[in-house]
Amino acid sequence: MSCYETFTNYALRSIGIGERLLPKTDFTLCDQIVLIGSGMIWNIYFAVLALSLGFFFAVSLALGRSSDNPFFRVPARTFIFIIRGSPLFIQFFLIYEVFVLIPKMGWDINLGFIEITVETRWLTKAWLGALITLFLNTAGYTANIFYGALQSIPKGDIEAAYAIGMSKRQVFWRISFPTMLRLAWPSYTNEAIFLFHATALVFFSSFPAWRQEGDALYYASYFADKTFNPFVPYPIIALYFISFTLLIIGLFGYVNKRLNRHIAKN
Repeated sequence: MSCYETFTNYALRSIGIGERLLPKTDFTLCDQIVLIGSGMIWNIYFAVLALSLGFFFAVSLALGRSSDNPFFRVPARTFIFIIRGSPLFIQFFLIYEVFVLIPKMGWDINLGFIEITVETRWLTKAWLGALITLFLNTAGYTANIFYGALQSIPKGDIEAAYAIGMSKRQVFWRISFPTMLRLAWPSYTNEAIFLFHATALVFFSSFPAWRQEGDALYYASYFADKTFNPFVPYPIIALYFISFTLLIIGLFGYVNKRLNRHIAKN
């Protein structure tokens, strides 16, 4: 099989498109590069959605933690402490076990005239259950980063905004929020990189790979087990992760320049 045929058959295999059966013998370098690259689709999926959704939840948590109202402050502090205090792999395990129990208990919504049974089996699938776990994890860490940035905003800026007649909403959107992003963005970039690397844990946690449609590390492990040579597939996956890490650094670096474009360069 030529490398072009391998690409055609396996480039999208991780999402169920293409050849169903994995190669069993005579593995070529092209086989490993294409299949491991196919698995990266899942890593990108988890990272992009978890970061995107977690960003907004993290802002809410940071505001809750900095609130004077204990009704908002205590739950936010508790959530952040639990997420930061427990290993991600344990979070995968515990959340998976909870999601396994939910379908057994049943989850029905009684509307009075009709009772709807909520479909919960998808929670045990990696594409949803693992995504929720990563979303909660990055939200907890990002919220702490944003909280620290909120506490670092110069008080004089906020007092000046109130002095010229701005409302609380205007102060937040024009002063607090953009300043928080500028202060937090370098640390948030590190969190984005960490989360992307953490996606490699998904199919080695409790969430199973359905029909062998796993992520990049799933396929790298498959080739290492079959060939008894880890020095080919694992360097390949490392190069993939390094490449995407450089992409993240470039994208987040561009955003950082935009956030600080008003600052004069020396």
